Amino acid sequence: MTNINTPAPTPEQSFTDASAAVAHLEHLYAQATRFLLEHFSDAMKNGAPKVRCRAYYPEIRLTTLSYAQVDSRLAYGHVSSPGTYTTTITRPDLFRNYLTQQIDLLIRNHGQPVTITTSDTPIPVHFAVAGNANVTVPQEGAAAFTLRDYFDVPDLATTNDDIVNNTDMPSDGTGPLALFTAQRIDYSLARLSHYTATDPEHFQNHILFTNYQIYVAEFEAYAREQLADPDSGYTSFVSTGNVVITDADTPIAPITKLPQMPTYHLTRADGSGITLVNIGVGPSNAKTATDHIAVLRPHAWLMVGHCAGLRNTQALGDFVLAHAYLREDHVLDDDLPVWTPIPALAEIQIALEQAVADVTELEGFELKRLMRTGTVATIDNRNWELREHSGPVQRLSQSRAIALDMESATIAANGYRFRVPYGTLLCVSDKPLHGELKLPGMASDFYNTQVSRHLKIGIRAMEGLRGMPLERLHSRKLRSFDETAFL
Repeated sequence: MTNINTPAPTPEQSFTDASAAVAHLEHLYAQATRFLLEHFSDAMKNGAPKVRCRAYYPEIRLTTLSYAQVDSRLAYGHVSSPGTYTTTITRPDLFRNYLTQQIDLLIRNHGQPVTITTSDTPIPVHFAVAGNANVTVPQEGAAAFTLRDYFDVPDLATTNDDIVNNTDMPSDGTGPLALFTAQRIDYSLARLSHYTATDPEHFQNHILFTNYQIYVAEFEAYAREQLADPDSGYTSFVSTGNVVITDADTPIAPITKLPQMPTYHLTRADGSGITLVNIGVGPSNAKTATDHIAVLRPHAWLMVGHCAGLRNTQALGDFVLAHAYLREDHVLDDDLPVWTPIPALAEIQIALEQAVADVTELEGFELKRLMRTGTVATIDNRNWELREHSGPVQRLSQSRAIALDMESATIAANGYRFRVPYGTLLCVSDKPLHGELKLPGMASDFYNTQVSRHLKIGIRAMEGLRGMPLERLHSRKLRSFDETAFL
């Protein structure tokens, strides 16, 4: 098959206005996906097209011949050396604010226009029709013709984390402008809808992860309080299944079948609200959730879950603020070597400690009555305490760990890998080394009270971070010496 049917070509255009550049990206993307949708729908109705139908992602390109003289405090918004830098773009409508901000920084810092054009990366038909509820792509063999003979399908050659992991660069002599290619983003957007049962456009810039569904009731109650306050700035609460309420008294029908990672969003008009994701138990889920949420470029994510306390002086319900991590989760070993330090981020630590002080009304040395700061260990064996104690227990002692869970180090390490500010505040739910196992009836009234406080502390921390300038939150601590321009 030599002939290919594509949309009418559009000449490349240069822009010195970021909003105009993004508007043109939206035009090119809409043109391409509309073309694929029309031809795919016709093929499903009338049979295979006469020739292959193909459309391409739009692309941003910047060429600079000199080194940028920028504010040395800025960790993003510029390229490090002369050359040509590109990135493919998907869903510019969803990423409009982000793209406008990043392109504007490029133009101002380099004094050069950006070029918007059509790339040479085909859009897989699965992603092109993903936003249309009336269209589904049949499985291989279910259609009357072989799909990949006539339409492009997802390609692992352009769906990877090579840029994020600093393991590969484009072979055409250009450098990457962004951490993710368009097809990698489309892949994650589709997975997010599947795992969370909410659409990507509902996700907010501040993400809370938890490992227990009991936090959801607290989150919904808080959301309703905020919706009842006309001055709160929050505009809606989105429940699993894309159920949207804007009135505090609107009931939400119980969910009969929860997705793998139930997700809820307390939204603000500018996207600066809070999303809560119940990732369940285990490092695999933690990695899966963060792998896909990272493409949305959130401003911060925090883990607010339960843990095992490892010190005799801890009580059920005490808080643990992680300042270091012992990684025995193993799910990220191939992407981020275990010898890579995962530093505590001062801005996050301060926000969490201040939030604990605000909610508990304790300060300074008195905070130690309820909160300890130290190393959190994350392990992939839920029944680690049954192992011979010279193994994991000895390593826990050598590491000076004060708490153990199955998610926190994974979330922090993936935050480090994806350049997303991260932090951890856990609540002690059991002390297996000291005879307090996680069994029915073990929870005290104090523990139950602390659980109700825990989520409020995470929310308070996020609300504190909301007012922090991005250039302070996204500092050089998360970025290597040869980074992409886009945040």
